[in-house]
Amino acid sequence: MFLSSVSCSRPFWGFPALSSAPSFFPPRKHHGKASGIFASLETENLARTRVVFQLFEELKKEDFNIPVTSQVSLARHKYTDDCEAAINEQINVEYSVSYVYHSLYAYFDRDNIALKGLAKLSRNLMKEKREHAEKLMEYQNIRGGRVKLHPILLPLSEFEHAEKGDALYAVELALSLEKLTNEKLLSLHNVAEQNNDPQMADFIESEFLSERILSNNQKKYFWSILEGHILVEAIKKISEYVAQLRLVGKGHGVWHFDQMLLHEGGAA
Repeated sequence: MFLSSVSCSRPFWGFPALSSAPSFFPPRKHHGKASGIFASLETENLARTRVVFQLFEELKKEDFNIPVTSQVSLARHKYTDDCEAAINEQINVEYSVSYVYHSLYAYFDRDNIALKGLAKLSRNLMKEKREHAEKLMEYQNIRGGRVKLHPILLPLSEFEHAEKGDALYAVELALSLEKLTNEKLLSLHNVAEQNNDPQMADFIESEFLSERILSNNQKKYFWSILEGHILVEAIKKISEYVAQLRLVGKGHGVWHFDQMLLHEGGAA
């Protein structure tokens, strides 16, 4: 037969011969050159397959040590003191702006002012800023930081303006507050970038900056200004309110403007 003519001293199709002839691979020894050859082969194979990750060696690094005291955060990782302080400062900004809007709401809700539409607008702006502060507080805890609330300055309680009137003065103030908040958020994002914290940068972009950058470029970003879930562009929309109030002046047109705000999207 054909198979019987094949020499048993040579491997068939890459397999070692089954006879007593020398094997295709030399025998492995625990000492000497053969052991060194196999050690180098194993190292080469590890490098070729990239199975070189030494898990427990990596865990010995200081970054992965778990604190033994309960006085520090167990979750904190790659979160610098600068980022922690900047988040606390932004919390203070959001609460401070919210406090001004709360004062505006109380002013326009008075019985002798009775501009219910502007009261409604102020209340919803106040709620938005308070929600921003709460999101920042939650993120601070997620990253293992400490929330430190700073003092808030007393806001104005009277908003009458001899030349502009209270409505235009208040809406111009709201526009300035929105731009200020945007600037502070951009600064907060810069702190994240300077400290090589992409997780914090992504949080700021997704929760805050994306909506405000889009509105500044007059692209669509929708923001709930009324409880009826009517969505409008934030800074651009308030800019339009300023332009409209400048057109109507301080007279009867303010009441019509206020009624538009009150009934925009349904009753409060």
